[in-house]
Amino acid sequence: MRKTSLDEIPQFVNVLLGQMSLVGPRPIVQKELHEYGKDLDEFLSVKPGALGLWQASGRSNIGYPERCDIELEYVRNASIWFDTKVFFKCCISILKKDGAF
Repeated sequence: MRKTSLDEIPQFVNVLLGQMSLVGPRPIVQKELHEYGKDLDEFLSVKPGALGLWQASGRSNIGYPERCDIELEYVRNASIWFDTKVFFKCCISILKKDGAF
């Protein structure tokens, strides 16, 4: 299920409920908050997304410090055009199963 990203489907329910964006930084859990350091407030200033730049960039092939940088890049460059680019990169990544374990 993880390899095909089918475990991500419940997040689309959250998108429909308005709790998440379609594109945005990936959701994190409480124990990961410290990883964002001084940039935490900036990271939390946007809704999490079902699809994100980290996911489009290799997912599990990327260490957490680099993930933080990638997610913050999204936050700092968010726009409809950037979202469109991330969306299509995610679609390609999912179809190719890049970084899925």
